[in-house]
Amino acid sequence: MINARDIHKYYDQLHVLKGVSLTIEPGEIVSIVGASGAGKTTLLQILGTLDRFDQGTLQIDGIDIASLPKKALAKFRNEKLGFIFQFHQLLPEFTALENVCIPAFIKNTGKAEAEKRAEELLGYLGLSHRIHHKPNELSGGEQQRVAVARALMNKPSIILADEPSGNLDTESAENLHELFFKLRDEFGQTFIIVTHNEDLAEMADRKLVMQDGVIVS
Repeated sequence: MINARDIHKYYDQLHVLKGVSLTIEPGEIVSIVGASGAGKTTLLQILGTLDRFDQGTLQIDGIDIASLPKKALAKFRNEKLGFIFQFHQLLPEFTALENVCIPAFIKNTGKAEAEKRAEELLGYLGLSHRIHHKPNELSGGEQQRVAVARALMNKPSIILADEPSGNLDTESAENLHELFFKLRDEFGQTFIIVTHNEDLAEMADRKLVMQDGVIVS
């Protein structure tokens, strides 16, 4: 599913990733942990094609990512990858339903088809009664479930999550963690999760520990 070899990333003179190699299998849930500044988020952004690497190779679903031109890369990202962030990144002027539909609209999916899929996802996540509410009318846990529905919208094969429970209370965080495993079991998605939450990290199929730009265990 994902095969990264000798990935290096520089920001000016700062050497952030120093030869990271990893393989992630389809349907695997992998957590990435480490101290702040270890390179976790940078690695996640590169695996999610949101940032370019300076050296190495990256293949996702058999595709050589470095070979894709900008437009093809954006299409690949929209169709194959889903993203969940710590701060939800929901658009405040849009309802839950409209927020979830955004990836489908980017893909040029018709409005009726997109809304049907969004309603199904929000229903699956227990939010049928909240579809017309805007983010400021939702709890933190509800906002994060809307963000999960948005990530699932285009049926991506890989979900990348950056501190997904970092802004949630304990109960909401536990519910979100259980949801990831339920989604993997029911839909077969691969999850890559950067987290400081040790409970979530230990639940994963594999825990990768980063230190100073490399994976140490």
